[in-house]
This record gives sequence, structure tokens and C-alpha cells, in this order.
Amino acid sequence: MIRLIKTGIAVFIALFCLFYAVQNLMNLQAAHGFVGLMASMADHVAYPNHFGPAITSSALVWVMLLIIIAGELLAGILAVRGALGMWQARNEDADAFQAAKTYAMAACGVAILVWFGIFSAIGGAYFQMWQTPAGEGPLMHASTFSIQFAALWVVLALKDD
Repeated sequence: MIRLIKTGIAVFIALFCLFYAVQNLMNLQAAHGFVGLMASMADHVAYPNHFGPAITSSALVWVMLLIIIAGELLAGILAVRGALGMWQARNEDADAFQAAKTYAMAACGVAILVWFGIFSAIGGAYFQMWQTPAGEGPLMHASTFSIQFAALWVVLALKDD
């Protein structure tokens, strides 16, 4: 039963990441506008001075957005691969099932890099997303997502004898 639940968790990790990637692709111009707004550091009142430059080049904003979407897609694809491997190994010995979880665990790691690394560390700390009404919500949710993926990584890593 635990193996089936963990396989289901991997499926939902895949859906989560792939849904975000597809939503960004379906709203590409809006996503570009949002990333551009955050990267411009516009409307920063609380901390108006920055130690580094704002990004105003549309080409660089596209690169940033493509990195985000690529990370979401990679995490989703890794989770799909992990879920398939876990399903195939569900009746195998503990070592085989543990090995099958590697891709799902890697998906959690990539997701943490996207939502903690890109959104929280770079977006929140460098670009100061928290200073704008448009950035405050996504930054808060990125923190929640990071914690969820870290917890799921730990749950998946636990050995199933």
C-alpha cells in the first residue's frame, strides 16, 4: 500500500510541475510580462536601492522565463519517469523499489531549485519581489511549494521494506 501511495505522490509531483509549465506556455506573453516586471525592480519603495542592476532587456527576460519553464518541465518529466519506474518496481524487493524512486526524488530536487532557488533566492532576495503587490503572492506560494517538495523528497527517500 505504501508503495502505491508513493507512486501516486510521484504522479502528483509530475502533474504539479507540468501544469505550471503548460500554464506558463499557454500564457507566454503574460508570463514574460510578469518576469519582466519583477526583473525591472520597478516600484520598489521599501528598499529602493539595489546592490545589483535591474534586468530590462526583453531578450534577457525571455532567457529567464525559458529557464523557469525548462526547470518546471524537467521536474515534471523526471517525476513521470520516477512514477513509471516505481509502478514497474512495486512488487520487487526493497532495493529495487528504492532505486526506482531516484527520478521522483530528483524531480523534487529540481522543483526546489525552481521554486526556492529561482523564485525565492533570486526573485525574492535579489529582485525583491516582496516589495510589489504582483510579486508578493507568487513569492509566498513559491516558499510553500519549496517546503512541500522538500517534505515529499524526504517521504520518498524513506526506505520501503
